Amino acid sequence: MENALATTGAGGVPAAAAPAKFANPLTQIGGIMKNPAVKRSLPMIFIVGLVLSAALAWMALATPPQRTLFPQLPDSDKQAVVDALGAAKISSSVDDSGGITVAEDDYHRARILLAGQGLPKAAPGGYAILDQLPMGVSRAVEGERLRQARETELAKSIGEIESVADARVHLAMPESSVFVRDNAQPSASVIVRLEPGRSLTQAQVRSIVNLVASSVPGMKADQVTIIDQMGALLSKPTDGSEGSTLSGERIDYQRRIEDKYRAQLNTLLTPLLGAGNFSAEIQADVDLDESQATRESYDKQGVVRAEQGTWAGNTPGETTPGGIPGALSNTPPAASTLATATPGPAGATVQPGTAAGAPAPVKTSENFNRAYDLGKEVSVTRAAPGSIRRLSVAVLLREPEGAKPRTPAEIQQINDLVKAAVGYNQQRQDTVTVISRKFSPEAVAGDVVRPWYDADWVPMAARNGTALIIALLVLFMGVRPMVKAINKRREADAAASSAAAAAALAAPAGPIPGAAEQVSMEMLESARSYDDRVGLVRGFTRDNPARAALAIRDMIQSDAKQ
Repeated sequence: MENALATTGAGGVPAAAAPAKFANPLTQIGGIMKNPAVKRSLPMIFIVGLVLSAALAWMALATPPQRTLFPQLPDSDKQAVVDALGAAKISSSVDDSGGITVAEDDYHRARILLAGQGLPKAAPGGYAILDQLPMGVSRAVEGERLRQARETELAKSIGEIESVADARVHLAMPESSVFVRDNAQPSASVIVRLEPGRSLTQAQVRSIVNLVASSVPGMKADQVTIIDQMGALLSKPTDGSEGSTLSGERIDYQRRIEDKYRAQLNTLLTPLLGAGNFSAEIQADVDLDESQATRESYDKQGVVRAEQGTWAGNTPGETTPGGIPGALSNTPPAASTLATATPGPAGATVQPGTAAGAPAPVKTSENFNRAYDLGKEVSVTRAAPGSIRRLSVAVLLREPEGAKPRTPAEIQQINDLVKAAVGYNQQRQDTVTVISRKFSPEAVAGDVVRPWYDADWVPMAARNGTALIIALLVLFMGVRPMVKAINKRREADAAASSAAAAAALAAPAGPIPGAAEQVSMEMLESARSYDDRVGLVRGFTRDNPARAALAIRDMIQSDAKQ
């Protein structure tokens, strides 16, 4: 009795057979696939799978590529940005890195919309960080916060420059030392992310360098390094001289001169010839050398300004007094005679007490100090750079299609107009050349033709066209053949059923030959479950519809006889 219970399970099923039922999953799947209901549903399941695959392919291809709107934002700003985009009916999503993405077609519209609403709001930074310092922090922490505040403020200031999307600033500020030899100068590194298709001029780069150097005490301009998002070095190292800076300024000045003349020619010739019907190029040889000269000149003949000195001399024919003093004191003087005065040496003065008309005394010695005023002329000449040494102008006129060529008189008139517009100077050996030729067929007036495959509508049309082609392929190569096969099978089954019914009505009543060979009572009794028995009967009915109809007819007739 115990052995019988051990070898049988619940419901009379052998115990060893129960685990064997779930031993091989492939066998179970094969059994399920052999189920008549499953076999009849396979075409429909296949069709539904194809339709779902086509729908997934359509969704994957029709969805435009996503573009990151903001890579990193606080959670509060993320929510505000998502709400603003949803209100404007712009679909957005948050990627795995936490950035907000939108469709590439809606990128610029979303940026303009958020900028108009002031989103995203500026995160706490700059000198606001200092307000969050707790009391009692160390000096090192306070210094790091101050450095971080300076970096944030400098990055914001640089981000206000045109063509700069955002910027980051790194300051290296060494600690001060009491030893002079150990003192190191502070330095800075700036990385800028430029707008697509934009670049910084050398003047803007120098402005950023001076801005950073002036914002940090003790920092020099040559200690600032600037790179862009591609890793290109924008700031040029300087050797302390102004040669590199002045060369760049001179080139920019020459370019501005040429652009000025080119704009004048465009303004003059556009109303006459039309936009795109001419091309003008100007080469200006600009004198960029600065010269300065100082000159001093003096008069050879000076003017006596002051004289001081003494001289000694005697009169010709004068005898030295002699004799007894006082003997001739009562003798009257001799009668005076008029004589012509003899001029003395140049510059000699008449000795006081000399009678008029008396012969001039002869100078025997002199001692004079004279001061002369000399004429002085100081001339300073400074020639400023920027004068044009030579100007070369070339103008190409477009020959009108299907019209008469321009006459030499017309070309000469345009040549005279160009000379007047640029200030032609023959002494400088300026040259002005004007010719008229047909333009190349590929050249388009005033603009460059974009290839059709670079148009904005091409990517969207390609995505939608690819999705449509996949859907049509699934429909015509998958769904349509399956539907045709199902219809043909149904028609064949209906024809077979009709033939079997007709044969059954014509055949006499009796046992069905061969039916017992296929499904017997032993097979039905040996089935493991009721579902297996139903499966056997269904398989027999599907494979032999005519015999099944005859069997049902015999069963009905036997029930009627009873």
